[in-house]
Amino acid sequence: MKVYIANFGRENYEWPVCKSRGTVATMNDVGIQPLWAAGNREGYLQRAMLGKTAAGISPPKTVASRWFNLMTIIAETEHDLWIHRQKDELWWTVSTAAPPAFEEKVEPVGDRPTVVVCHKPCGPWSDLNRAGNRLDWNALHPKAKEFLFTEGTLQALGPDNADYALALVNGDDLSRWHSRPEWKKKTTAKIGKGGPGTIYNGRQKAAWRMADTAMKTVAHSNGQQVLSTMKNKDLGFASQIELEKYIIGLLDIQEGICALTDLPYYLDGDTEDRAMLCSLDRIDSSGHYARGNLQIVCRFANEWKGSRDNADFRRLIGAVRSVQALS
Repeated sequence: MKVYIANFGRENYEWPVCKSRGTVATMNDVGIQPLWAAGNREGYLQRAMLGKTAAGISPPKTVASRWFNLMTIIAETEHDLWIHRQKDELWWTVSTAAPPAFEEKVEPVGDRPTVVVCHKPCGPWSDLNRAGNRLDWNALHPKAKEFLFTEGTLQALGPDNADYALALVNGDDLSRWHSRPEWKKKTTAKIGKGGPGTIYNGRQKAAWRMADTAMKTVAHSNGQQVLSTMKNKDLGFASQIELEKYIIGLLDIQEGICALTDLPYYLDGDTEDRAMLCSLDRIDSSGHYARGNLQIVCRFANEWKGSRDNADFRRLIGAVRSVQALS
């Protein structure tokens, strides 16, 4: 049994339908759904990459590929645990072997495009665990809150976190997790001095931090007299505020997934593991901080990538995964 944390559409608009029908759902633009249905992955990716988001960002291949995979995951899920957070409530269901239903719909948000929604039948959604106790978000351990919620469409949990989610839903004893030193010392990260005067959420904190780092990097790399050649990291934005808006758009389109590793990254305040915080990376490391050359990655991936290009770094990550799969 796999365990997924999920939302359903932009601004979670399809959640009331999923809740009432007992389904999980995702959607594709009506123009590219036939390519998915035909199994034409490359055609789907090329078509998806031609579009633009409300922020004017064209989805990179990694994002388009994720969209293709999302529809496949939803359509094919069977006997998997699905968890959804709605405000202070935590809901769960288990997918069934019944076939998915595909329905056209005009999205009620944004520019109201026509989409094809895939609804996969599940058991009834419940906000009670199997012992009959209510699943209250505010009562969860702070560490558990890091992985039982996603800003994106869906996220598959790793083995240990999946075991915790299953124990939570079953109403089992959770002390073997809560007693761990790393769970005990969980604290809320705080942004350092020098930040903006008012920050309302983790996304704004993260956008400000990444933009501020980019501004300082550019300032440090230009106009210096050095003995060795230093890359000129010019800024292709009129101001830090303009860069922050662009970063928010990247956060939206990447849905919490690192563009290099496909691992989930975290926003400021959501984890004490700084290696997994979101980080702004230049796709072409020899290029500038400019539109079309930026992506959001995990901080450790940005550090490991260094001056390599994307393809070379993904090759190395793939080699590591191949070895792990054999061990």
